[in-house]
Amino acid sequence: MANLFADEPEDARGYTAADIEVLEGLEPVRLRPGMYIGGTDEAGLHHLVTEILDNAMDEAVAGHASIIDLELNADGFVGVRDNGRGIPIDPHPKFPNKSALEVILTTLHSGGKFKNDVYAISGGLHGVGVSVVNALSEELMVEVARNRTLHRQSFHRGTPQGPLEKVGAAPNRRGTYIRFKPDDKIFGVCARLQPARLFRMARSKAYLYRGVRIRWKCAAELLPPESPIPAEAELQFPNGLADFLTLLLDDRTPLLPVYAGEFEFPGGAGRCEWAVAWCDDRGDPHAHSYCNTIPTPQGGSHEVGFRNALLRAIRGFAELSGQKNAGKIAGDDLMGSATFALSAFIPNPQFQGQTKEKLDSPDTQRAIEANLKDRFDHWLTADPKASTALVEHLVERAEERLKRRAEKDLQRKSATGRRLRLPGKLTDCSKAGPEGTEIFLVEGDSAGGSAKQARERKTQAVLPLRGKILNVASASSDKLRGNRELADLVQALGCGMGKQFDAARLRYERVIIMTDADVDGAHIASLLMTFFFREMPGLISRSHLFLALPPLYRLAAGGTTIYARDDADREHHMATTFKSRKNVEVSRFKGLGEMPPAQLKDTTMNPATRTLLRVDFGLSDQEAASALEAGDLVNRLMGRKPELRLAFIQANAHFVSQLDV
Repeated sequence: MANLFADEPEDARGYTAADIEVLEGLEPVRLRPGMYIGGTDEAGLHHLVTEILDNAMDEAVAGHASIIDLELNADGFVGVRDNGRGIPIDPHPKFPNKSALEVILTTLHSGGKFKNDVYAISGGLHGVGVSVVNALSEELMVEVARNRTLHRQSFHRGTPQGPLEKVGAAPNRRGTYIRFKPDDKIFGVCARLQPARLFRMARSKAYLYRGVRIRWKCAAELLPPESPIPAEAELQFPNGLADFLTLLLDDRTPLLPVYAGEFEFPGGAGRCEWAVAWCDDRGDPHAHSYCNTIPTPQGGSHEVGFRNALLRAIRGFAELSGQKNAGKIAGDDLMGSATFALSAFIPNPQFQGQTKEKLDSPDTQRAIEANLKDRFDHWLTADPKASTALVEHLVERAEERLKRRAEKDLQRKSATGRRLRLPGKLTDCSKAGPEGTEIFLVEGDSAGGSAKQARERKTQAVLPLRGKILNVASASSDKLRGNRELADLVQALGCGMGKQFDAARLRYERVIIMTDADVDGAHIASLLMTFFFREMPGLISRSHLFLALPPLYRLAAGGTTIYARDDADREHHMATTFKSRKNVEVSRFKGLGEMPPAQLKDTTMNPATRTLLRVDFGLSDQEAASALEAGDLVNRLMGRKPELRLAFIQANAHFVSQLDV
């Protein structure tokens, strides 16, 4: 065997140590900015301000600053000032010819957040924030007031424009001021910082830490006319996240009062603050979570612990109060209608990625879950009536979710073509497309057998249904999902139901309800129409639903045969067609299954000789009013309240002249 490693490839001989590039200082940041700020789009541009503002917030959370200024100027510069301790300006031990300030601004992974005795709680431990901002800024200037003396240093695209200078005395000032302009070469000449976005950022920081006052200022020419963003504002919220949630809810009314609170983790391992409310108005949920004032839009450990604690408490309360269906409630049901703000302050947070959009600290999840559950238990039991309403709301959402899942399962099983899986009881037609085809829904296998023999095989399908189907107007969603007859029906039609209904996927042009011409048959037909009205109203509005009109009687005498639909039709023919006949043979069909296939075909299934009744809303001239009236009528006659049916019967009894009893 040849030695594959003996000869060096020709193209490898030109690959030498000289090809290995070593990037120093801030060069990697300017070469690959997306690695540090997530991208050079609008989000990355505003992330520069976030990094500087977060540093000022760290000073506030550590108890060293109480005021932060955020200012956006017309020339594109943005400034952040705090009254904290100020960045150290003495020479750095490892770099005696540089101040600590210059090291921090020009060296990656340098900063004061790696030691817990400097910052017990901070926005992150990457040590690249301010240096990255410096690298990606066209101009950056930093001023530090320490020991009543002001120092200043300027940078151009990350490069110092001179050493740190002592400007002079500053007897009434302390802290750090950073003013910078993002580099157009990195972000593009059209990229501009947005006042609205920066204002919301500053406001959220003020909500998160009630001990800080943030002073906002924006050049008036940067604000559009009638802008809701003020040119100047002082942001301080003594109620913290409770105030934030009031803003998020706006004019929405929650099921329960806002639940807000906070607690310290055992052993000084941090603290957690939250505010949450639930609304049943189907508005959009709002979820805002933070760690050490850093937004975590992708959630993470603190959100998981928060959700688990609430879910366990809700299920526990429901079990004690006898809510049997509460076991259906899942985390998505609970948080899908919740508006909440959650803030955790912990040492040594672990984030996923430099942009810190998701917290990955399992200890925080366990601490929040363990400490919040009991507090939420007490809150729920303090107002049992309102808490029960919340549980009922969540159960309703759970049932809707399970219903949607069942609809999707039926969709997957439903056939858009004849070759796909179909219910075993369905006798399908042979034509592939829906044009000109129809499906007959018949009661029982006996009627189904006659209909199968009488049908036109190319265009007519038959689906037998077992007895009376479920009354969907009064049944629970569990029964609806578990009903085999309705599942087979939806699967055969192929168009889904509820929110998943799609008329374009209907496998037949006409859906024909064919039941016996008696009271039981009328009841089955009404149950089917109720199902279509509630779950597939588009089937009715698009004129796809019909009622077959099979005869109840067969009249024969002297070679003349007539079929009568009901008693009134029979009497009419006896008085007209058979008026002079004495021995008229009158046969009453016990059901479609008793009717010979040839007669069933001629009277009910043959398009040339049958009569169909199209089902529509038909209660008023205006479509919207018609749907409302129809819905009200269905609820009264088929719903869960028998007193509404009784009232309808009493109001309309005088119209009835004959009863089939």
